[in-house]
Amino acid sequence: MQAHNPDPSSPDSTLCSIGKGDPVVPLLDIPGLKCDSVYVVSEKYDQLRERLRSYGSCLVAYSGGVDSAFLAYAAHEALGDKSLAAIADSPSLPRRELEEALSLARQFGFPVRVLRTGEFANASYLANPENRCYFCKHELFTELAPLAKAQGLTVIAYGENASDIGDFRPGAQAAAEFQVRAPLKEAGLTKADIRALSAQLGLPTADKPQMACLSSRIPYGEAVTPQKLNMIEQAENVLRDLGFYDVRVRHHELRKTVSPSTLNPQPSTVLHLARIEVGPAELRKFLENGTSTKVANALKQIGYAHVTLDLLGYRRGSANETLPSPG
Repeated sequence: MQAHNPDPSSPDSTLCSIGKGDPVVPLLDIPGLKCDSVYVVSEKYDQLRERLRSYGSCLVAYSGGVDSAFLAYAAHEALGDKSLAAIADSPSLPRRELEEALSLARQFGFPVRVLRTGEFANASYLANPENRCYFCKHELFTELAPLAKAQGLTVIAYGENASDIGDFRPGAQAAAEFQVRAPLKEAGLTKADIRALSAQLGLPTADKPQMACLSSRIPYGEAVTPQKLNMIEQAENVLRDLGFYDVRVRHHELRKTVSPSTLNPQPSTVLHLARIEVGPAELRKFLENGTSTKVANALKQIGYAHVTLDLLGYRRGSANETLPSPG
């Protein structure tokens, strides 16, 4: 990223370009960025493009999220028709996310292949153990490997970035087993870097909230089912349609024990509870103007017997809070 200042007496005239030969954009269009940090991010972006070019060709595991959209764009820019993005379609991917991912690819001109993955045929995945993501990513890379070979693409890459280091990420084990590369992490690009660069490139994902598959809303040890995921998807759509930005609807099972009788021989009934997380800054909005009542009524129509609000709000990795601490 190169800085240009035609009139040193005017700070408003400072311009930056992302890389060599790229169009310049006003620094003031990049909220929160300062010139010194711009240079650092620029170097990382140049390193990313050089790394992608060194692959010769690349298949990108694409989801339409902040990281994978940026990676798919950069790979297409660096490699042209020697790059391909592939998105895994399954019940854990919201329909809106799939539509938006395909629309973004059309808008920016990079090709996408939609693959139907089969993790829901895997009992280990459905059991929802702590390493559920391993089985999901293993299935994904099992499908991507033959596609890459058939298309003559030498490297498979996915969107892990430098901010993910230290997180509990079982999917990284599957990536290692399939020798899948993480060029964003290798180039030292953090989530903040990726958002800043995405904004300069005009990618609409620059300010997109963080997303994870719908299965991540179900506590470890409670079975993953398409029915639950459909309920979660509908519930989160309700909140997003009301303008909430950071949204998670955590799906919990409650067992109501009843005395067996001729009319009701079942000893227990499973009830569904929705535990809503919204951004801490959005908690007041949820509690004002009858919004909480509107949300509760809508979620009960979906099938939730109880609707609750998590007073701590949305925070990344809250599903892992029940895991034992290391050591």
